Amino acid sequence: MSSRLAQREVIPEILDDLAEDDPRAVASRRDLRRVNALMFQAGITRGLLSRHLAAPPRRLLEIGAGDGSFMLSLARRLHGHWPKVDLFLLDRQSLVTRERIAEFAALGWTVHVVEADIFAWAMDAADERFDAVTTNLFLHHFEDGPLAGLLARLAPMAPVFVATEPRRTAFPLLAARMLWAIGANDVTRHDAAVSVRAGFAGTELSGLWPASPLCRLEEGRRGLFTHAFAAVTAARPA
Repeated sequence: MSSRLAQREVIPEILDDLAEDDPRAVASRRDLRRVNALMFQAGITRGLLSRHLAAPPRRLLEIGAGDGSFMLSLARRLHGHWPKVDLFLLDRQSLVTRERIAEFAALGWTVHVVEADIFAWAMDAADERFDAVTTNLFLHHFEDGPLAGLLARLAPMAPVFVATEPRRTAFPLLAARMLWAIGANDVTRHDAAVSVRAGFAGTELSGLWPASPLCRLEEGRRGLFTHAFAAVTAARPA
């Protein structure tokens, strides 16, 4: 890894500060759907969840859910095996439309939209329980200290936690700089490079996860651009 990518660098992304209906934000969210497809994020997440969940989940939480489009692409792949899921989509700004909720309903999934800051919500929701917590391109927004605290609060909520994040190496950074080739706007081009520099490498997320002898961690590269992480907590002995 080059010296300039040896350490995470977390700086603000433009999209986070744009109004929901700002044309640049709307275009960037559209770009992100294409970026997720190019990174094969839904397929990677599906593989992680399918491998680590022993049975179809009844309650599933996605943090940093945005407009729900990523989870919808996942639901379309999984609903045949997971026919009825209570899905909780959490983000600080609700972008999930009635039409999107109806698309989930057509698959047999019931959506609960949670509009909240993830840190405040995790502080207040200590008693919440899910079969799995998942997140995509979200954890890299946070410095290590706050992120470790957040993961410590999320860990008891579910036996399975999976994350797909930017891989912090030279090739993904080069690819981020080439997004003009697919017509990505200035917001997406800026934020993609920022995301890679704030992404993860090695076992950095494992180091931030709370230590537990009952927890098995899986972390590493998936595909060309993705850093994947899974934490699976075994049932406590009777």
